[in-house]
Amino acid sequence: MSHADTPLTRERILVAAEDVLRRFGPAKATVVDVARALGVSHAAVYRHVANKAELRDLVVGRWLEGILAPLRTITARPGPAPQRLRRLFDALIAVKRRRAADDPELLAAYRTLAAGAQSVIAAHLDDLVGLAASVIDSGVKEGTFRKVDPVAAGRAVLFATSRFHHPAHVAEWADPAIDAAYNDVWQLIMDGLCAAKDSG
Repeated sequence: MSHADTPLTRERILVAAEDVLRRFGPAKATVVDVARALGVSHAAVYRHVANKAELRDLVVGRWLEGILAPLRTITARPGPAPQRLRRLFDALIAVKRRRAADDPELLAAYRTLAAGAQSVIAAHLDDLVGLAASVIDSGVKEGTFRKVDPVAAGRAVLFATSRFHHPAHVAEWADPAIDAAYNDVWQLIMDGLCAAKDSG
């Protein structure tokens, strides 16, 4: 096979791997299959990726980074913490729903791959908890949230809302009542986080 005119990069390999996953499923996401899709030798791919496990981890990591990028922007913006925290989780839910609607084959493949990429998933969860914790910490400092451990509270909010953004619940996202359920859960979270107002 001849090498493609464009230089082979890790990014090109990951794009090709996503395409292979989308078309053929996780069983075909091997280095050889990706090399074939790129029109290069598997040895050329191995210069960028050590093995099939690393390839899968990189694909999952790329997918997850695409979710985190817009969320980081939200947490960096100024404004009252309760509204910023809601915007953060609204955006997380929106990006997951959009991916489920626009690319269901890749979402299904990602769910399968994620089961074997525990360290990548754990790091992603830590990143999400960290983003929530940074907003909660700012709310504690500004006095809109009561004094809580921001990391523990961020983790609790992430898990409390998991039905609305975790891919394991994708079948439930079409339920017409899901947004009302999310609002109810969110109100409960705010009731627990927000500092009590002085009765005067």
